[in-house]
Amino acid sequence: MTEKTSQDTSSQERVQERIQENMKNIAHKLLVISGKGGVGKTTVAVNLAFSLALQDKKVALLDVDIHGPNIAKMVGAEGTKLGALPDGKIEPIFVPPGVKVVSISPLLKNADTPVIWRGPLKMKLISQFLSDVDWGSLDYLIIDSPPGTGDEPLSCAQLIPDLTGAIIVTTPQEVALLDSRKAVNFARAVNVPIIGIVENMSGFICPHCKKEIELFKKGGGEKAARELGVPFLGRLPLDPYIVISGDEGKPFVIAQREGSAARYMSKVTASILKEIGEKTRI
Repeated sequence: MTEKTSQDTSSQERVQERIQENMKNIAHKLLVISGKGGVGKTTVAVNLAFSLALQDKKVALLDVDIHGPNIAKMVGAEGTKLGALPDGKIEPIFVPPGVKVVSISPLLKNADTPVIWRGPLKMKLISQFLSDVDWGSLDYLIIDSPPGTGDEPLSCAQLIPDLTGAIIVTTPQEVALLDSRKAVNFARAVNVPIIGIVENMSGFICPHCKKEIELFKKGGGEKAARELGVPFLGRLPLDPYIVISGDEGKPFVIAQREGSAARYMSKVTASILKEIGEKTRI
């Protein structure tokens, strides 16, 4: 082993130790992934975090989508900056009713600034978020990653100690299901436990006739879960209010607690908690 290789190894070990020390008081770390874009993964991650917060859980939301960070916008924190604490730690953004939020977007000049980075820089930033943010004591850390099985989800899988598991988001149509299977196999390849599959955009209730229309089919996510031998966590409807609430920076589980989308999300959250409990007891 050369001197440089030895130094690099030592540096990586120190980073890993800092991450482990900083995250030791987080009970559950959940990685939300999808095989392809456009399936509503970030919407699920955001509303899962706020659904848990409504149950008096201590929750944080980490956006590791470096090139397309949307979480700050979707929680109404766009334009809010991350703080710096006296001990050198990064202070997360605090969003009522009590969710800590961290993303690269508050570090950018403006919302239109692109992040033109290769893998090593992205991994370095993710490492810094994990090791230098003042996460405190948490029940749940929800990590929203970009679509696919590239640098960001791989970095999380390699860096985060005791990752509780991955939640895979898909839509019912066949092309999305093909990619969701890849996401399941990715999690298995990197030894991340699979919490289960969420089927998003599953059915649309016509606001006029109240009949359900299967715009993107229905039941595909459940079928994929069954075929792959992983839990099916439930479905979320295609609801115009979900889009409106995201654009307005108001998670729908907060803005419309009695709405149908919030009720479906409550069932998905309950399924996730059940699966976590079963895996924890093993």
